[in-house]
Amino acid sequence: MKFDELDTKMRVYETAHDHCVLPGIYMVARLDGRSFTRLTKEVHKFEVPYDERFRDYMISTVEHLMNIGLYVIYGYTHSDEISLLFDLQESAFNRKLRKLNSVLAGEASAKFSLLLGSIACFDCRICQLPNLEDVGVYFRWRHEDASRNAINSHAYWCLRGEGQSARQATKLLDGTNFSEKNELLFERGINFNDIPNWQKRGVGLYWEEYQKTGLNPVTGESVQTTRKRIHRDLELPMKDEYSQLIENLVAKS
Repeated sequence: MKFDELDTKMRVYETAHDHCVLPGIYMVARLDGRSFTRLTKEVHKFEVPYDERFRDYMISTVEHLMNIGLYVIYGYTHSDEISLLFDLQESAFNRKLRKLNSVLAGEASAKFSLLLGSIACFDCRICQLPNLEDVGVYFRWRHEDASRNAINSHAYWCLRGEGQSARQATKLLDGTNFSEKNELLFERGINFNDIPNWQKRGVGLYWEEYQKTGLNPVTGESVQTTRKRIHRDLELPMKDEYSQLIENLVAKS
């Protein structure tokens, strides 16, 4: 059998179950670190409950994903997860899910591993959202999850710092609501409102324009050019203001 015949015959098995995101559907990629609790608490022992070095590794990984040739309007990260909002017209890989998932997971895993100096792995899935309102709801959801994780983490590690075991701390917090955890911290001299916003809300990354001064090689005159760069937002707004930020970024894309 000739190669072309072999290729035609076998390619079917590779592509038979390909699924593509339909045009006009917003795509958000969500990546999660695999076994990052063990990686960050046992193998590398980052500071708890939050570590700025780990935060910066995650931010750098998001920036990398925004520079691999896919049009990402907005990147968001908190804890060990990343969300990427693509431009509505993005058509890389013909919007094939298997290609987007594998490429993004591979790129994120490679970048973070290089930063960490050892193997780290991400998984990826594509969320298909029918309209801009649902895009806003998605990011509000992850935003709220960041806040929930922040108060849980601070309360848990506060108890651990007092000598409670992992099981004891977990049991003490089981069934407690946000207000009760807030009170637990306050009784120990920690005001949750004073905790850095990047811990409570995550970090957003988006493109911004700026003016750069250059030199015209012909005339020798200084000239202003407009360039783009990624802005790191560690002070994200909340609620409706946050949704408006997302809508504005989409409108400008």
